[in-house]
Amino acid sequence: MGLFSFFSKKESKETLDKGLQKTKESVLSKLTRAVAGKSKVDDEVLDNLEEVLVTSDVGVDTTVEIIRRIEERVARDKYVGTSELNQILREEIELMLTDAVGKEQDGEDAAIEAANAQGQPYVIMVVGVNGVGKTTTIGKLAWQFKQAGKKVFLGAADTFRAAAVEQLCIWGERVGVPVVKQQMGSDPASVAYDTLSSAVANKADIVIIDTAGRLHNKVGLMNELTKIKNVMKKVVPEAPQEVLLVLDGSTGQNAFEQAKQFVKATDVSALAITKLDGTAKGGVVLGISHQLGVPVKYIGLGEQMTDLQRFDSRAFVESLFI
Repeated sequence: MGLFSFFSKKESKETLDKGLQKTKESVLSKLTRAVAGKSKVDDEVLDNLEEVLVTSDVGVDTTVEIIRRIEERVARDKYVGTSELNQILREEIELMLTDAVGKEQDGEDAAIEAANAQGQPYVIMVVGVNGVGKTTTIGKLAWQFKQAGKKVFLGAADTFRAAAVEQLCIWGERVGVPVVKQQMGSDPASVAYDTLSSAVANKADIVIIDTAGRLHNKVGLMNELTKIKNVMKKVVPEAPQEVLLVLDGSTGQNAFEQAKQFVKATDVSALAITKLDGTAKGGVVLGISHQLGVPVKYIGLGEQMTDLQRFDSRAFVESLFI
C-alpha cells in the first residue's frame, strides 16, 4: 500500500474521471470521426488516427510510436475492425506508459522509509516555471504527506519573488507545517541548507524545497540548481532524493518544451502535471512521459487537496477511453 492509500479507490476514480472529462470528450469525438463509415482499420483510418493523436497534444514522436504499434497489431491479426480500435489504443498506450514510468510508487515509499530509518529526511526539490502551480502542488503534497503521518518541513528557496515566499507560507499555515525562509534576495542554497538543518534537528520525515521558476537563462538555472543540491548534501548526503518538475498540462506542447529544458538543466526524476481538469490537452501526459523517459508521478485534477493524485497509468487510460 502506498503512503497515500487513505484515499478510497472509488473517490480517486471519480476525481480522475471528472478531471479528464474535457480531454476524453475531445479525444473520443475525434476518434469517432476518424473511423466514420469504416469497418476495418486500414491506411486511411490510421492516417486519421494519427491526426487525432497529434491534435490531442500527444506529440508527433509519441504518435508515430503508437501508430507503429497498432500497424504491427493489424499486420499480425490480419483483420482488425474499427470496433476494436478503442481497445487496442488502450492496451498499447498503457504499455507505453508502463515502459516509461518503470518502477511505481512502492519504490519511493521504500526510499522514504529507508531515509527515515537512518534518521534523515527524504528531500524533494521542486522545479518549474512560474505560474504552473508549483507552490500549490507543494502545499497539496505537504498536506498529503502529513495525512499519511509524516512530519514535513518546507523550504522557501524561491527568494527572487516575494509572492512565492508569501504563498508558500500561506500554504504552510493552512496545512500546519513549518516553512523555513530568509529575506528576499537571499541565496537560495542558504535557505535550502537552513531548511535541511532544521528538519534534521527536528527529526522531520519529508522536506520539500521550492525553487525559483526561471528559464530565461539556462546556464544560470543549471548553476543555481546544482549549487542548491551540493549545499543540501552537506546536511543530508543523499539529498535531494527526488527532483520533481511541475508542468501546466493546459499549455499542451509548451509544457513539453519546458520539460525538455529542465531535463537538460538538472536531473529531473519525476513529473507532476497540473490543471488537467480545465483543459482538453490531457494527451500531453502521454507524450511527455514517453519522450523524456521520466515518470509522471502526480497529476492535478482540481483545486481541492485531494485533487492532486498519484498517477496510475491504467486508471488514466481507462478514464480516457471508456
